[in-house]
Amino acid sequence: MQTEIKTNIGLPLKKLARGGIYKRYIKRPMDFILSLSALIVLSPVLLIVGMLVRVKLGSPVIFKQKRSGLNETIFTLYKFRTMTDERDENGGLLPDEVRLTEFGKFLRATSLDELPELWNIVRGDMAIVGPRPLLIHYLPLYNDNQKRRHDVRPGLSGLAQVSGRNALNWEDRLNLDVEYVDNISFINDWKIIFLTIKKALIREGINSATASTMEPFKGTAKERVGL
Repeated sequence: MQTEIKTNIGLPLKKLARGGIYKRYIKRPMDFILSLSALIVLSPVLLIVGMLVRVKLGSPVIFKQKRSGLNETIFTLYKFRTMTDERDENGGLLPDEVRLTEFGKFLRATSLDELPELWNIVRGDMAIVGPRPLLIHYLPLYNDNQKRRHDVRPGLSGLAQVSGRNALNWEDRLNLDVEYVDNISFINDWKIIFLTIKKALIREGINSATASTMEPFKGTAKERVGL
């Protein structure tokens, strides 16, 4: 029997048994077809954005970074760069808020910087919907429940992103990731896709409450004090 739950944004999710037909047999082929189609249709946009990044921010145009994926497998994430390489007198990179230009903020606000991740989806590193892939040095910091976010492929967007994105604190964000894992379905994925488009258009939840980018994850408060 199915029940219905609601997230903190009122998004109803069908409570389903984990490992259903959609998750096992439909989600990955659907992701492949949609992401490949999107790459073809959006190729002019990708070309224009790439040219603007090269002119305004320099080279390389594509930002590459190791992230953790399905079953904590490490893969290379591709994004358009949004920050310069400005450094201090000692050769160290300046803070993110200094290197993040207005053009970079625009790319993040519109999620145009995420478009190269469509290639990650085609490759099978990611899905269209799932927990966002995070930095690999966070892996030892997750508690047992939070680690379950890696039971599925990471996504271009996810439940946490449509529930507040970077405006959420880490605990709420990771809890929503696990909530998504427990309630994967075709209907839920498409609700998240449509909400993602809506929030990208209104540019909501881009920054955290205290910084221009999300603060680093340091583990839950309970784990940090050793309780």
